Amino acid sequence: MLNNSDSIFEYLGSRYDEEKAKKLFAYLDMVLERNEHINLTAVRDRDEAAVKHLLDSLAITDLPEYKKAGKIIDVGTGAGFPGALLAIVSPEKEFVLLDSTLKRLKVIDEFAAALGVGNLKTLHARAEEINRKPEYSGAFDLCVSRAVANLDTLSKWCLPFVRKGGFFISYKGEAYSEEVETASKTLKRLGASVVRADSYKDVPEEISGHVLLVISRK
Repeated sequence: MLNNSDSIFEYLGSRYDEEKAKKLFAYLDMVLERNEHINLTAVRDRDEAAVKHLLDSLAITDLPEYKKAGKIIDVGTGAGFPGALLAIVSPEKEFVLLDSTLKRLKVIDEFAAALGVGNLKTLHARAEEINRKPEYSGAFDLCVSRAVANLDTLSKWCLPFVRKGGFFISYKGEAYSEEVETASKTLKRLGASVVRADSYKDVPEEISGHVLLVISRK
């Protein structure tokens, strides 16, 4: 059962490779250690963090929309979940990690440099202020966002970053259908539609109700 660090390490090692699993846990341990001095996560237990951050963040890697994407932006990255973890397991992709809190981004830069993760860059800004700027508007194959805001707000922030034919994938909980209904007018106005909600499979109870909400931009 994937409910402790040892079993999750073994699982990630077989899924990606042992070197990537080591980097994933090294990043997680850096976050937990620094968390004593700067608020990066409410989760302080290592086993719990491995479930709620590592397994949850990496659930997206099975999706075809993720596999096809070359350039990805993580809106509201916080401590780098999921963006930094995705950059570790997908070195062939380019990642931009956006957040409005500079001190967290500096920590991500420090940790990425220490681990030799060279395929991510951080961006200090508010999504709603830069998503229409020429260098960012429609510049990404995929936008991801995890534990940031309701879907209606997220759609306004995230979809402008996505190129036509690209996707926005939001990490959501069991009440996602209500959020979809509330966001329906915004999605339609932005030329987007919900493709599907993928439930997590074979995961611990803590994240078993989560879904990946896949939204396409036409």
